[in-house]
Amino acid sequence: MRNFIERPRYSCALGGALATAGALPDTIPIMHAASGCAGNFAWAQSGGSGLQVGGYCGGLTVPGSNVQESEVVFGGAERLQEQIRSTFEVMDGKLYLVLTSCVTEMIGDDVRAAIAELTSPERPVIAAETAGFRGNSYFGYDAVLQSLFRDFVEKGGTKVKNRVNLWGIAPTFDVFWRGNIEVLSSLLSRLGLEVNTFFGSSDSLDRIRTSSSAVLNIIVSDVYGVEAARLFEEEHATPFITLPLPIGPSGTDSFLRKVGEALSIRDSLVSGIIERENADYYRYLDPLTDAYNDFDMQRYAVVVGDCNYAYGLTRFLSDDLGWIPELAVCTDEPKAEFATILAERFTTLESGLRPAFVFETDTSEIVRHLSERWPGPSGQRYYNAFSPAFVVGSSLDRDLAASIGAAHLSVSFPVVNRAVLDRSYAGYRGGLHLVEDLLGAIVGGR
Repeated sequence: MRNFIERPRYSCALGGALATAGALPDTIPIMHAASGCAGNFAWAQSGGSGLQVGGYCGGLTVPGSNVQESEVVFGGAERLQEQIRSTFEVMDGKLYLVLTSCVTEMIGDDVRAAIAELTSPERPVIAAETAGFRGNSYFGYDAVLQSLFRDFVEKGGTKVKNRVNLWGIAPTFDVFWRGNIEVLSSLLSRLGLEVNTFFGSSDSLDRIRTSSSAVLNIIVSDVYGVEAARLFEEEHATPFITLPLPIGPSGTDSFLRKVGEALSIRDSLVSGIIERENADYYRYLDPLTDAYNDFDMQRYAVVVGDCNYAYGLTRFLSDDLGWIPELAVCTDEPKAEFATILAERFTTLESGLRPAFVFETDTSEIVRHLSERWPGPSGQRYYNAFSPAFVVGSSLDRDLAASIGAAHLSVSFPVVNRAVLDRSYAGYRGGLHLVEDLLGAIVGGR
């Protein structure tokens, strides 16, 4: 029985928390940890997000308590307080977020008591329990959101009509998080909504502080951020809905309709936006159709991604692009309730296709799942061959693609063979971007 994860697609809870805190506006993360943690996250984690390693208070510039043997023996609370005071002097922020680690939680440091002596309205300090042993990076994402909603967001605010919050896209671990958030925010604003996304370029801590005034929380995930949404509902009486990451027209049409239903937005407004966006989508796509057909660009596909991308990509390939996904692999280990929801989605593709769907954290096991799905003779080019094929996954899946003679595109974390700035795959325009990149990979060697 295997007791390890080989080439995982995520880091620990502290890594996810650090990526999340660093993406919040005007927020300074402070790691209460040993010295090695930040260095490991800088390249092994941030480098896997389309080379997005640096930034203000990012990479190797994150403040940390750098606990040593003496703190392990005598406790690290005083060292943490010293580090917070030093951070006040050298780092310009409006919120300071302390993240705990395996070492500091194991020795039992009372972090909340330590920060209580230093926090103030002018320099608020909050903390999240993010020891690596608590879970993976997506757990850390959720833990930071919960700390914000519990300790920073104002309570008892008046609800504002058409104001919504949107989350479920984890910074760094969705490599295209910046672009995806911007695209979805823009689409929702066309419905007449005021959208707070927490990590967008137009967001601010003031908007986060008053996010309890939202009438609905929209979670763009069946898994990530759902626990935080439940806490938000308990603390601030704001209901939530969960929707899969929308990629291309089929997913985005459904996304807009579900949001419209939840907020009782006029059907004519929602339908009008969907009609115009579809018209634009197919107007751009139409010139490629002859090349698509003449070059026979339909492909069998293997999709490898986290709980957001495994379904979102499969749905797009199947229902929009006309490809044949044979295997979809989710590289995370969600709770049973979330795993059931995700598995059921693969049984409702509009194309009628039913790709095999598995949860698998070990990269080398993916080829075994494909062999079980497609046990045809090896070495054959035409007879019962899995060809022509395409692997849509991460940089870790290039070997899989090469072994079956398939083209490959890195979309899901980690992505180390592409530089990513504001590229997006969400929404209608994101679907067009994905078509460009997929077909570009097919003809790239011509």
